[in-house]
Amino acid sequence: MDQLQRSLLESPIVEKDDYHYFVHPISDGVPMLKPSLLREIVIKIIRKAQLENVDKIVTPAAMGIHISTAVSLMTDIPLVVIRKREYGLEGETPLFQRTGYSENQMYINDVDEGDNVLVLDDVLSTGGTLSAICTALEDIGANIVDIVAVIKKVDGANELDESPYSAKTLINVTVEDGEVVIIDQTGDN
Repeated sequence: MDQLQRSLLESPIVEKDDYHYFVHPISDGVPMLKPSLLREIVIKIIRKAQLENVDKIVTPAAMGIHISTAVSLMTDIPLVVIRKREYGLEGETPLFQRTGYSENQMYINDVDEGDNVLVLDDVLSTGGTLSAICTALEDIGANIVDIVAVIKKVDGANELDESPYSAKTLINVTVEDGEVVIIDQTGDN
């Protein structure tokens, strides 16, 4: 069993407003993220993602940053972080993010019309974040080459499924009886 599978099976579960949330180093930063787990994930992303002709990696703050930074370092593709703070810079594009447990306004800088982008995120659950990001990138005129999320939590409706976009994932899980259950150890292609 690989490290990602093992670490997910060992994840504690917390409940936030009837949302069963697994606590994992990739999605929460606790317990600590071991370099070997991050390396395994980055290698899997590089093997799975369509990287040809990608100009920029785009990721939401905060938990996509460590994954995307590592992928950027390995591929020499520049990284754009979608921030939760408005800076008022020229070309800044707002988006509204809704997840299973929060709502936020976020802002994209440094993505221009015609840019070929790879969207990376830690977890795909309700699809609210990725759907909002893809819509904003489309409004900017960027070309979404590929979308990859490390973990897909299968739990009801997913906004991304109802959009023209689809995400590749490395592993698909659900939470049953207070434990993570692996549904597909190779994720979605």
